[in-house]
Formats: sequence, structure tokens, C-alpha cells
Amino acid sequence: MSAPITVTHRYGERVTVEAGGVELLSYVYKPDPAAFESRKPYTHPLRTLAGRQVSAYRPSDHRWHKGLQMTSSHLSGQNFWGGWTYVPGEWYQDLPDLVGSMRHDGFEEFAVEDESLALGEKLTWVENGGGEWARERRDLVVHSVAPDDGSWALDWAITLTNIRDEPLEFGSPTTAGREMAGYTGLHWRGPREFRGGEILGPGGMGGEEMMGSQAPWLAFVGEHDEVDAKSKLVFVHAPENEHAIHESHWFVRSHDIPTVAFSWAFFDEFTLPPGESFHYRYRVVVADGAWDRDRVEHYLKTHGF
Repeated sequence: MSAPITVTHRYGERVTVEAGGVELLSYVYKPDPAAFESRKPYTHPLRTLAGRQVSAYRPSDHRWHKGLQMTSSHLSGQNFWGGWTYVPGEWYQDLPDLVGSMRHDGFEEFAVEDESLALGEKLTWVENGGGEWARERRDLVVHSVAPDDGSWALDWAITLTNIRDEPLEFGSPTTAGREMAGYTGLHWRGPREFRGGEILGPGGMGGEEMMGSQAPWLAFVGEHDEVDAKSKLVFVHAPENEHAIHESHWFVRSHDIPTVAFSWAFFDEFTLPPGESFHYRYRVVVADGAWDRDRVEHYLKTHGF
């Protein structure tokens, strides 16, 4: 049984969703002040139904990591990830003139039901010099708020259209030469207390050996400070992603930096020709407790896309 939600829109700034007196998420679309961090919308905080925070905002090691956000680390010579840019043979460089942004242009859909919220957002990807490179339609759905199960879900879809006169080239630090650093795409940064968290995947997969792997889902279990509790996030590909413009791999770390990304260009670059679009859809499940692999599988079977 899904529980009712309360939605608050602070116009020009953010949309928040609450359930049972807990703010589950805040989707912030007001531009950040620091251009070097790649101005773009983000979701922070993310909280479980018990009120435990499961996202980080501007951690000291990477100030441009902000909860859950759409990124593109290497895009036709620009950095839509934020921060330092990986340069082959020169490691990471402070190149602020290469950092792009994603501009919120408005909501085409804003549908609030008793138990769900659906947002349809228009965005423009803008290179550092002001050129408009891509139009995005972003769809967010908050749903399946289940107190008995201690979980809720966020669906996140992107449809991106190239509006340049030349192809857009999508890559990552790994496609540029750094081994096993293929981060790009939808990215989650966990709180510092989640370092050393458990990573699970289907069929016995797990641990940081899932870096660069392919699987329909990946789960991350973290343990909180101050309270005797664990929380879990499950990251899930929609079925249609198997037929997307380019195959995806998992970018995941636990011991140093708790982070997960649905990387669409981990090992190889891909191009998006002028006027053409691509589409990906994902689900992030936020849950109280340390679900095991069987419980994750049961949830996914009973909560299909």
C-alpha cells in the first residue's frame, strides 16, 4: 500500500516531496553560484522514510558532487560534470573555461497525485562560451512510498537532442586514457559515513569488482553514524536501456568515495548526430535497512517498470 505525499514548490528554486513528516527529496533547479562546479539541477537531500540522509552535498574531496544529478564528464571537449577536467598525459587540470552547464527552462508537466509526483522538465545544455548544444526533456516520478516496506522510488528519464550543426561526442576519463574511471551519466554521491559500504548485484555479483560491469541493477548498503542503522539504495536500468544508443556500464566506488553512476560511455565514446536524440530511463529505490540480494530481487519483481 502506497502512502500519501506532500509536494511543495518554491518557485524558481526547488521542489520538495514529503511523506509521514519526512522530507524524502528536494529537487533543486536554481542555478548554483559556482560555475566551476557545473551549474545544473540536482536532487539533495535524499532521505529514507525513517528520515536518514543518504546523499552528500559538496563534500570536501569533490565540491561538484551534489546528491543525485545528471552529468556528462567528457562531451565534445567540454566538462558537464564539474570541477577538474581529466587531460590525457596531464592528469587532472583546473580548466574553468571548459566547464559547461545545464539550464532549467521550465516544467512542461507538474502532476501531483495523492501518492505520486510527475515532473516533466525542459533543459538546455550550454557550453562554457554560451553556445546551446542540446535540448533535454527530463522526466522525474516519485512513487511507491511504502511505509510497511520502508522504501520509496524515484524514476529518472532523459531524452537528449543534439541542436548543434555537428555531432556531439560523449566520453569519460577512461575513454580519454585513465583506466577504470569511466564516470559520466546519472550520478549519485553518498554521505561520507557510507565509505566501506556493501555493493550487491544480481547472480552473486558484488563488491568493487562491479566497476565497469554490466548488470540490470546494483545495490549499495551504507551504515549510518550516530544511529544503529543501515540504509540501501538500489539503482535499476529500465528494460528499454538495453536498446539505447550506447551500452551502459556501472561506475561504483565504496572504500574511498561512496558513489554510483549509470555510465553511458565507460569504455568507448559514442556520437549523437545533429538533430538526433537518445533516451535512457532509470529507477533509484531508497530503503531503510540492509536488504539482501533476495529481497532486492523480490522488490524488483513486484515493482516492475
